[in-house]
Amino acid sequence: MMQKFRTNACRVVLATVRMLGIVSATLVIGALIALIGVVLLLNLAGAGDYVIRHLTSKYLGTLPPGFAASKRGFSVYAILVVSIGTFFVGVALAAAVLWLGLALLGVSLAVFLAASVLAIRGEVATARGNKP
Repeated sequence: MMQKFRTNACRVVLATVRMLGIVSATLVIGALIALIGVVLLLNLAGAGDYVIRHLTSKYLGTLPPGFAASKRGFSVYAILVVSIGTFFVGVALAAAVLWLGLALLGVSLAVFLAASVLAIRGEVATARGNKP
């Protein structure tokens, strides 16, 4: 009985979300975020170098530039951006093709966790290297 209620409740929520157009908005936003991440990761048209030069290599108040000011660090953060975009795409696709959406969600979460560990280790190493 409870399983039938959950299934019907999920269908109602899914139909409501589809009616509101949230799924398509989530898909578009996720695709744009992932595309921006890919452009930065592949350094298309010098976009990655531009961001490093004008944003990540600058002081943020009293904080010196960190791991993102290096090529390796910038790549790790670009991978994080791609994984966030892929997560949103996975959420949107889960409404239409459940197995594909869940697979994208799982892959994006795994990549996000791995890249987060690399980013934290890189930031710690950079901070230790900047100490006098």
